[in-house]
Amino acid sequence: MSYLKFDKNLMINLEQSLPKEMLRTNQSGAYHCTTVVDCNTRKQHGLLVVPVPELGDSWHVMLSSLDETVYQHGVPFNLGLHRYSGGVMNPNGHKYIREFDCESVPRTTYRVGGVILTKEKIFISNENRILIRYTLVEAHSATTLRFRPVLAFREANELCIANDAINTEIPEIDNGVSACLYNGYPRLYMQFSHKPKWTYDPHWYNGFEYVKDLERGVPYTEDLWVPGYFDVPIKKGESVIFSAGLSEVSPRQLSKMYEKEIAQRTCRTSFFNCLKNAVKQCYLNEPDGMYLISGYPWGKVIARNTFMALPGATIAINHREDFEKIAATALRALDGFLTNGTLHSRLQGIDLPDIPLWAVWALQQYAKSYGKEECAVRYLGDIKRILDTILENRHPMLKVDQESGMVYTEGRDKPMSWMNASLGGRPIVPRTGYLVEFNALWYNALVFATRLTEGAEQEKYQAAADKMAEPFVSTFLNDYGYLYDYVFGTYADPSVRPNMAIAIGLDYSPLDRRQRKRVLDIVTRELLTPKGLRTLSPKSFGYRPNYLGSPEDREMALHNGPARPWLMGFYSDAYLKVFGMSGVSYIDRMLIGFEDEMTQGCIGSLSQLYDGNPPYVGRGAISHVTNVAEVLRTLTTLKKFIMD
Repeated sequence: MSYLKFDKNLMINLEQSLPKEMLRTNQSGAYHCTTVVDCNTRKQHGLLVVPVPELGDSWHVMLSSLDETVYQHGVPFNLGLHRYSGGVMNPNGHKYIREFDCESVPRTTYRVGGVILTKEKIFISNENRILIRYTLVEAHSATTLRFRPVLAFREANELCIANDAINTEIPEIDNGVSACLYNGYPRLYMQFSHKPKWTYDPHWYNGFEYVKDLERGVPYTEDLWVPGYFDVPIKKGESVIFSAGLSEVSPRQLSKMYEKEIAQRTCRTSFFNCLKNAVKQCYLNEPDGMYLISGYPWGKVIARNTFMALPGATIAINHREDFEKIAATALRALDGFLTNGTLHSRLQGIDLPDIPLWAVWALQQYAKSYGKEECAVRYLGDIKRILDTILENRHPMLKVDQESGMVYTEGRDKPMSWMNASLGGRPIVPRTGYLVEFNALWYNALVFATRLTEGAEQEKYQAAADKMAEPFVSTFLNDYGYLYDYVFGTYADPSVRPNMAIAIGLDYSPLDRRQRKRVLDIVTRELLTPKGLRTLSPKSFGYRPNYLGSPEDREMALHNGPARPWLMGFYSDAYLKVFGMSGVSYIDRMLIGFEDEMTQGCIGSLSQLYDGNPPYVGRGAISHVTNVAEVLRTLTTLKKFIMD
């Protein structure tokens, strides 16, 4: 039985099925995203959403959806589903769904009277093309399928309004048509493996509503253009393949193309395979290198998320070569900034102060998996350049205090850490001065470097680590047994936040085992949830557990209560360091909360964040690379821990 399978009872119940989303990408920036009942509920949803470099670095919805209608004896049965103004659902095609299965590719089975029809969708790797295969499993009389393409040609975060500026010319091509609604856009080619009958019948369809945008307090209504429809006769046992792409294809090749792609898919038959599939969806291959997209449907390529997610997104799934490719791209960008201040056009936030620290941490995970000698051969030069730049105070945003040896940053006017929520350009959580995870990462990086070097270099890094060890403890460890979140001058922030979990989860720490355990106990009592660690304790001032309301309300809540799954990676590391083998079963039980999410939200993946209070609903980006990667790393760590 499929790991991700939903029956008729769930599918026809829109309260249960509409919140479930699915995502497919091509690892070249394009994606397909919608709900399991094929009703778009976000403006970013679409059947084919692609990057258009000529129009900037954002995604563009080309083909919003494809409405299918089954004709028998001249009677239409429309399988489509949309929400229109006023919450009207039409044409209610979900009532024909028999089941939805997403083991290898999304597969919907419809039953209309005596007709059983399956629909399977697949993206072509590294090409902006989606294929949909329709198979008539059962039919007792002549059957025709009608297809209405619903076109958008707009930026994914914008909305379309009916207008006279569109290009209404729809030239016919081999087994299909092409369209380009606006200047500057690429042409969209829509073709079938069988010869269709095309009828030009252009109309604006007005008042599409996106309920997720309505909930978020942002514009949520648009108009979309339907240029006409295709009619394709189909016989029992026969399959018809529809292709939508940015280049024309030979219809005779569609069947082979489909079979080749499906053979390469990882079947999502387990928790691990679901996460492996989800993290690979965030791979991005471009001419200048390989990247990780931070999340869908509105994620960017962000330096911090890249280094945080890199070990789990590659090493944890045995993709060493991909680690090396992504690391090469990111380290090249980091070196460009550290050497001459060059900001990378693709990798956002490369100039932020903790990026070098996360980079060394990622390389440390490489060393743990493939050996220190191999890491030194490949990455020691990068590690030394990073540490020396910081030690010599050449990083513009991260400075070493000459007396204590600790690092500090100025974060009162601009967010500097991963807790980067802001209003009016100013940080909501003004973490400034000595940040606990910055200094923990700095100490860890220095000690790690001593394991890779020798002689004078080793002595230099060891001396820097020894110098800051006692100041770290005296600065951050308070009388209550936990770590201050940041210290600025005489102010020590008492908020109970998960950054201390990073500090106790690292391989090398100035804290001894007893001190780690005291911190771990407080993290467990006040921050731990089934969906990760809360960003703020319910006992701390300003706790806002629910990521809801207006954009301003959500920004205020972003780092003041909602839980983050990626922090479980460091929590698990800390727990195993303190409790050893006796902690394995506990961490294994904690991961059940994430496995439950495989059939919620974006099926097979993890959301950006979860409400801090029950029922811990997923919010934000529907698939987030750092969360998926760190849970994968935790699964792998547990397995190795048991084997060792």
